[in-house]
Amino acid sequence: MTLYSDPSRAETDSAAGAPDEGLRRSLGVDRRRFLSTCTAVAAGAVAAPVLGAAPALAHDRGGDHGHGHGGQVLVPPHKRGIILYTVRDATGRDPLSTDLPSGFREVFKQLARHGYRQVEFAGYRQHANAPGGDNLESVQGARLLRRWLDDHGLRAQGNHGFIPPSWPLTAADLDTFKKHLEIANILGMDHMGTGGDPTGSSHRADWDVAADKWNALGAIARREGIKLYTHNHDSAYGFLLDGGPLDDQGRPTRSSGIRKLEYFLEVTDPKLVWLEMDIFWAHVAQYKFHTYTAHDGSTRRNVFDPAGLVARHNKRYPLFHAKDGVVSTTNGMGYEMVPFGTGVIDYTTFFSRVGQRNYHNPMVEDDNSPSATDPAQSLREAKISYDNLAALRKRRR
Repeated sequence: MTLYSDPSRAETDSAAGAPDEGLRRSLGVDRRRFLSTCTAVAAGAVAAPVLGAAPALAHDRGGDHGHGHGGQVLVPPHKRGIILYTVRDATGRDPLSTDLPSGFREVFKQLARHGYRQVEFAGYRQHANAPGGDNLESVQGARLLRRWLDDHGLRAQGNHGFIPPSWPLTAADLDTFKKHLEIANILGMDHMGTGGDPTGSSHRADWDVAADKWNALGAIARREGIKLYTHNHDSAYGFLLDGGPLDDQGRPTRSSGIRKLEYFLEVTDPKLVWLEMDIFWAHVAQYKFHTYTAHDGSTRRNVFDPAGLVARHNKRYPLFHAKDGVVSTTNGMGYEMVPFGTGVIDYTTFFSRVGQRNYHNPMVEDDNSPSATDPAQSLREAKISYDNLAALRKRRR
């Protein structure tokens, strides 16, 4: 079996048959520099994606208004963002021990110099010796962060922060959640979310409970003017267990072919619950979850199309994590993370297909940018990623 570079052409087959600013075909892997087709990882496993040619890199790009070498700019300047987890070593290092940017204020300054105009937080902690101290998770801390953001022309667009673990909500969790909504409003965020999946389960009943919880939390957030979002890893785009024989705990063991987050989209209120697609992990899901056991026991194939899902639910996906990968046939995921624009994920096609470029907020991310031996690496790679994000142009027909 092979993952198609355009899964909109990929078949779904079966032994029994196929199953406010302007408010959207799968990520193939199309690169200008040709790489060879990878072999299957193991018997019955999907083959690594077929590789083609790379998107325009920084030295190829035209002006920001979209009439350079590659046509219309795909990510406008005001929509180019980064999640601060990518540079967490920089916000967390001691400013008294280095001349490199340290702490939120100096990191904001450097990111603005790179060209970024948006940031997504991953919590509010920094080194204790940085201005403001180690913990800015308070009203006073948020006011300080907002001033530094404004000083450098940056906008906060989200946070991977507190989602109450309790359900039904405890009074303490509700108070903490409301505090985070207040912080989000001080920072000027339209969105607030989390870095985890709504549930780690594969069973429909557990996703129904998660939907009830997220609808309730989303209603609280909406009253405060905030859109609440959840973020995916690969597992959340695996197949939901929703039928067939029951296991010894009375739970279904087979699938209708719907994916977990597709089901979550169906059972949550579109006015209350939003999603941030991590495009890298969606690609890992495309690689890993391509066959399922149907209710009748037959094995069926269904290749995931991340861009197609967004296009069908465009307004539900206000944010993306834009992280890139190179093909791996050894780690079980199909990809290894690399700085944006240096891998094989076809972002030109993805952003072209989902459209709505003034609605979506792509946040560059690379979990591996911090280095134990090269303290300047994460901010340097943030610049490489910015340049490659800015370089993306819609292909002329």
